[in-house]
Formats: sequence, C-alpha cells, structure tokens
Amino acid sequence: MKQISERRFQQLVAEALDELPEEWGEMLDNVAVVVEDEPTDDELESVGLDPHHGDELLGLYQGVPPGERGLAMVELPDRVAIYRGPILRVCRSRAEVLQQIRETVLHELGHHFGLQEDDLPF
Repeated sequence: MKQISERRFQQLVAEALDELPEEWGEMLDNVAVVVEDEPTDDELESVGLDPHHGDELLGLYQGVPPGERGLAMVELPDRVAIYRGPILRVCRSRAEVLQQIRETVLHELGHHFGLQEDDLPF
C-alpha cells in the first residue's frame, strides 16, 4: 500500500488523535506524537525485534508513564512514534491503513497511561 503520501499519512495520524476522548487529550499535554518513515535498528532492538529478521514495528512509546514518575524527575516530553513504512507494508487498502493508524495510536498511548503489552486490546 504505497499510494498514501507522507502528508496524508500525517493528516490521518492527526485525525486519529482528534478522535480521542476529550479526557485523554487533557492528559497528553506532555506527549509528542510524531510520524517517522522507519524505526531505527536500536528502536527495533529496544522492543526485542531483530532488525535483520523483517519484523515490523508499527509504533513506539518512549517515556515514563505519569504514574511511574518520581517527584524529582524532569518532565521531558514523552514521545510516540508512528512508523509510516511498516504500516503501509502490512495494510492492503486505505481503509486498513486508517484502522491500523487508529489502533497503533491507541496502543502506544496506552503505554503512556501505564498499560502493559498484555493489557492492550491491540
């Protein structure tokens, strides 16, 4: 699925964020959501994927969930990366891309809220 431009993909991510419940939006003041073309080898390895095996990483949360922060921690923005290349490779249609973006955004923000991999619906 290569027919979605980088600009349109970014718009779809923005739309997915706009669709979040209002109370979530209020809790995301210190979270940067970015679109990247591909994850780096280090990012793949950080989640236990082999960069040379062909595994796809669709998104990545980097940060410390608010409930796990200590009082002395400096609050740098958490970061959620949504990876355009892998999502386009695993989807066969525009509808699948849209659905996968929504699921990936929700999945990664779930980590920001302190949910573990097994607690997430997708």
